Amino acid sequence: MTAATVPAPSRPAPSRLRRTLALAGAETRLLLRNRTAVVNSLLLPLFFVALVPLTDIGGEGALGPRLVVTSLGVTLVFLTYYNLVTTFVARREELVLQRMRSGELSGAEVLLGTAVPTLLVTVAQVVLVLAGSAVIGEWAAPVDVVLPLLALLGGAALMTLLAVASTSFTRTPESAQITTLPLVLVATAASGLLYPLDVFPDRVAEVLRFTPVEPVVELARLGLAGQTWDGQAVDWAGAWAAAPQPLLVLGAWIAVAASVSRQVFRWAPRR
Repeated sequence: MTAATVPAPSRPAPSRLRRTLALAGAETRLLLRNRTAVVNSLLLPLFFVALVPLTDIGGEGALGPRLVVTSLGVTLVFLTYYNLVTTFVARREELVLQRMRSGELSGAEVLLGTAVPTLLVTVAQVVLVLAGSAVIGEWAAPVDVVLPLLALLGGAALMTLLAVASTSFTRTPESAQITTLPLVLVATAASGLLYPLDVFPDRVAEVLRFTPVEPVVELARLGLAGQTWDGQAVDWAGAWAAAPQPLLVLGAWIAVAASVSRQVFRWAPRR
């Protein structure tokens, strides 16, 4: 009699989290090899803080919290959104996304893993500005810490989804300078990022509160500076009383961006 052959136990497939983290780790190592990008990521927020004595940003009160609010909005638009558009388009045109999509990774895992390095740099830059503001003595205790965290997380999710959607009309990484311009202009001029919305007529300001980046800026300003969109000072209870509208607007934009990006995103270049 011959002994029965026992099949070797198969190794379990890696989980979604492990696959995403593995891809994110590979993308992060690629970023760290680019010394210019790393140095710029560290020097830009420090340069931003160094200009504090010359700035007059966003209203009254302690300058540090207002500086962090501005830094958060600027970083999400000019770093997170723009960098992810160019990254996704470059990976698509090089057929990298298509190859990764044909393996075990799901579409969401590919996109999230690719976005992680940029999102980490986003958080690092905001933290550096916060720390720099404290070092130079311009920091004040926030009114609430949850609202700024929601602004950061929600803003990062929205910018990632908008970047995914924007790749549908961005043919090359170089053309991203043009295709990202509409959102950049709206965020700069109409979100309360560089100056409060109360400089506009009331009806115009109310409409601008529904633009994509404004609720992120409004939530961060409520929590960090204790100011509403029209410049009124509030305490913790007042900040949360004013928070439902920006939270709902931000949530609605995230839902719309997720739906649109799912329909228009292409994994391979047009031929």
